[in-house]
Amino acid sequence: MSLFVLPYPIIDPVLIQIGPIAIRWYALAYLAGLVLGWFYIANLLKSNPLWARTPGGAPLDKEALDDLLFWVTLGVIIGGRIGFELFYRSIYYPNQYLQDPLIAFKIWRGGMSFHGGLIGVMAVLYFFCRSRGISMLRVGDLVAAAVPIGIFFGRVANFINGELYGKPSDVPWAMVFPSPAAGDIPRHPSQLYEAALEGLVLFFVLRLLITRFRAFDRPGLVTGVFLAGYGLARAFVEIFRDSDAYLFSQDSGLTMGMALSIPMWIVAFLLIRHALKAPSPPSASPAGGRQA
Repeated sequence: MSLFVLPYPIIDPVLIQIGPIAIRWYALAYLAGLVLGWFYIANLLKSNPLWARTPGGAPLDKEALDDLLFWVTLGVIIGGRIGFELFYRSIYYPNQYLQDPLIAFKIWRGGMSFHGGLIGVMAVLYFFCRSRGISMLRVGDLVAAAVPIGIFFGRVANFINGELYGKPSDVPWAMVFPSPAAGDIPRHPSQLYEAALEGLVLFFVLRLLITRFRAFDRPGLVTGVFLAGYGLARAFVEIFRDSDAYLFSQDSGLTMGMALSIPMWIVAFLLIRHALKAPSPPSASPAGGRQA
């Protein structure tokens, strides 16, 4: 065991408790991710150079963006909850349903799945864009550009809650987490690995693609890179994460998080190929117009 174990910064998961009402860091993380994501998309929409070569300009106006925030919030919450129940609890903890058949509706007990939330957001985006006659790929690129913001705050909240910790380790930055299930053993702070890779690194990669390589000119490219990047980051961190959600056995090393990333890579490949095969948009003239 390493002699240089970092102390775990114990933070109460409940920020404010007023009688039976508790405001938790986890809920605030979701709120921060959604609100800051909305601000970020709004700034992208205001950046005229990003849409100079796009027919019709930006795909959303302010009013449509406000509506989109509402529907994305529903997609994240409903999809995340259903995904957790479907991908995790129903498979690995079936006895909980036998003990409490209504456990799936007790959202205050927690349990969210990123992959379920992703499916929920894709579903609401389809109906949102279809009802307004706008391109789902273009709107999806905007949403994908902002998603790492929410992932970052969500993983930090996982760290504050002392959940989803890593495997035992003797690395100098290992921590002893307060959960009884974790034991008095130094472990990888895998939540912070995910916050860094799925959140910060992925955000700046997408930002670079958008601002330097004009990725919005090729609908679907930002979404494809996001799906590929998240899948790679998630599969990598699962190596260090102490998961009981193995598909076969712990010896197999294949976790549910890894397995659910495989369809993401397939969709990412199709989106990126479609985006790169599409005709290049016309270059903007110095005066801001379009050249034939």
